[in-house]
Amino acid sequence: MNSTAESRLQDLPILNTRLHYMDNLRALAMLAGVFFHGALAYSPMLHSLWPAADAQQSPIVDYIVWFTHLFRMPLFFLIAGFFVAYLVQKRGMGSMLKNRALRILLPLIIFLPLCIWAVIAPLLAAVPSVHAKSPVMEMIVTAMANPGTPPPPPTTMHLWFLYNLVFFCVLTWVLHYVNWQWLRAYFNQITPALFLAIFPLLLVPALLSVAAPLPAPDSFLPQLWSFGFFGLFFALGYWIFSTENFIDRFKSYGFMLLIMSVVLYIIFYWLIPKHFILGPSPLVFWKKLAVALCETYISVWMSLACLVWGKTYLNVHNRFMRFMSDSSYWIYIVHLPLIFALQYPMMDKDWSLLAKYSATMTLTLAVGVLSYLLLVRWTPIGWMLNGRR
Repeated sequence: MNSTAESRLQDLPILNTRLHYMDNLRALAMLAGVFFHGALAYSPMLHSLWPAADAQQSPIVDYIVWFTHLFRMPLFFLIAGFFVAYLVQKRGMGSMLKNRALRILLPLIIFLPLCIWAVIAPLLAAVPSVHAKSPVMEMIVTAMANPGTPPPPPTTMHLWFLYNLVFFCVLTWVLHYVNWQWLRAYFNQITPALFLAIFPLLLVPALLSVAAPLPAPDSFLPQLWSFGFFGLFFALGYWIFSTENFIDRFKSYGFMLLIMSVVLYIIFYWLIPKHFILGPSPLVFWKKLAVALCETYISVWMSLACLVWGKTYLNVHNRFMRFMSDSSYWIYIVHLPLIFALQYPMMDKDWSLLAKYSATMTLTLAVGVLSYLLLVRWTPIGWMLNGRR
C-alpha cells in the first residue's frame, strides 16, 4: 500500500481499537474445545474411536457436547477470518502472511511432532497396564500381536485448525487479486432474515460428503469439504470486518436463533446414528440431507448469536479474560496430551463419571495455566504465539 492509503487506514476507528469481544470469543471457543475433548471419554457415540474411552458412559454427554461442537469451530474460523482482514487492512497482505506464518505455521511445525509423541507415549504405556481397555486399546493390542499390521495414516491431530488456517491465509492472498466487488455489493444489501435463510445453504454440499456429526479434517491430505465449510466461515469473517454494523443488524435475533437452533438440534440428534461411523454416512439421502441442513443452520445461527452476545456482554477490558485470551492458544495446544495422560489411569478407578471428568478438567487447566505462566508468557514461545507484550 502507498503511504496515503496507509494513512487513511490508520484513521479508521476499528484499526486502532482493541476488539475485546472478538478476543474473548476466540478464547472461549478454544477453551470450549478443551472441555469438549475431555468429555469424549464418556461419550457413547465416540466410544469405539476415542483412545481413552471409559467404561462409564452417558448419553447426557452426547446431548450436550455435540451441540457445542456444531458451532465452536465455525465461530473460531469466522473470527480468524475477521482478524486476517484486520491485518490486511492495517498492515498489508505481505505483513499479514508474515504474521500468520509466525503465529500459525511455525507453531504447527514445532508443536505437531511434540504433540504426536506426547499422545502416543502415554497410550503405549497405558495399553499393558490398563485393565478396562478401550476399543482403540484392544485394537493396539491386536496390532502389536501382528507385526504386519499397517500403521495408521499421518494426522494433524487437534492442530488441524492451524493446518487449515495456513491454506486459508494463502488462498486469501491468491483471491485478493480477484475482483469480488459485485459479490460484496450483493451481500451488503441482503437483509438479515434473508442472510439467515440463504448462507447456511452454501455449506450443505460440503457436509453431504462427510459423516455426522461433522468430523475433524485432521488428515495431512487437505480435506476439500473443510474448505467448503470452515473456509466459508473464514470468508464470512473476512467479509464481516469490512461490512458496517453487520453484527448489530442481528441484535434482535439472538434469542430466537438460540431457540431455533435447539429445535434443529433435537431433530439432528434424533436422525444421526448413535455410534459415530468413519467414512460414508449410512443414512439414506433424505436423512443425510436433513442432518446436513440442521448442522449448517445451527452452525451459522449459533455463531451469529455468539457474535451478538459477545459484542453486547464481552466487549470490555477484563484482566482475567485478557489473561485467558492470551493463554488459551497455549492451553489448546497442550491440552489433548494432558487429557489423555490423565484419563488413562482413571479408566480403572471406581470413581463416578462426574468425578473423573472434573478431575481431568481441573488438572488439565491447572497444568496449562501454570506452564503458560512459567514457560510461555514472557518467553520466545509466548512472543511466537501472541506477539511481544
